Amino acid sequence: MNSRKSLSVVMIAKDEADLLPECLQSVAWADEIIMLDSGSQDGSVALAESLGAKVFTHTDWQGFGKQRQKAQSYATKDYVLMIDADERVTPELRQSIEQALAAADDSVVYSLGRRNLFLGRFMRHSGWYPDRVNRLYANQRYRYNDDLVHESLNTNGAKVMPLKGDLLHLTCRDFFAFQRKQLHYAEQWAIQRHQAGKRCGFLSIFTHTMGAFCKTWLLRAGFLDGKQGLLLAVVNAQYTFNKYAALWALDRNTTL
Repeated sequence: MNSRKSLSVVMIAKDEADLLPECLQSVAWADEIIMLDSGSQDGSVALAESLGAKVFTHTDWQGFGKQRQKAQSYATKDYVLMIDADERVTPELRQSIEQALAAADDSVVYSLGRRNLFLGRFMRHSGWYPDRVNRLYANQRYRYNDDLVHESLNTNGAKVMPLKGDLLHLTCRDFFAFQRKQLHYAEQWAIQRHQAGKRCGFLSIFTHTMGAFCKTWLLRAGFLDGKQGLLLAVVNAQYTFNKYAALWALDRNTTL
């Protein structure tokens, strides 16, 4: 049997002092914790260092994908577990990760099931659970893509193996903060798509918007998540409207 692979927990952060303690405590068992800070002003750097993290700073923001690439470049261990400050590794998930490291296959990428919090409720449906993300992988073999937002791991066709246990994700604790983040994501999505030559017709703004609502509320059984499920369906529709309306508007601006 192979000896256990070493693990670097890697994260990017900015002004996350209120979330860092629980997050870092949930991964304190890792061989090293790397945090790449993008210019915090709330004491996040000193706090993370006091909790055992190795902190680096990079303020030349070029999008989430490239920031994660930069953060991973500081990792020195065999495997990377990529997390965010608003996520927590549960004991069951830790056990699954340890088992994966003990029998690691570098040709495999491991996915984690996220349980997302929305306005006081950990969602069980609505497409938010299990919200699987590829987060555990061989350090020297895989990297994140360059996407500005909604970045993902380039798996290069690797087999993806799901791990047991939840990664708790405190997605929406404050509605206004969540909405501001959603609007920022929509803007970055539209800019990236526009730069890639993508266009959007006027009517497709509304078909995509209605489709997002129906997918969340009906196809993904959001109605089983109660009031939060209905609100999330509306929020997803709103986010989709913002994305496609922004893309449509960018095209109009360039043709004036």
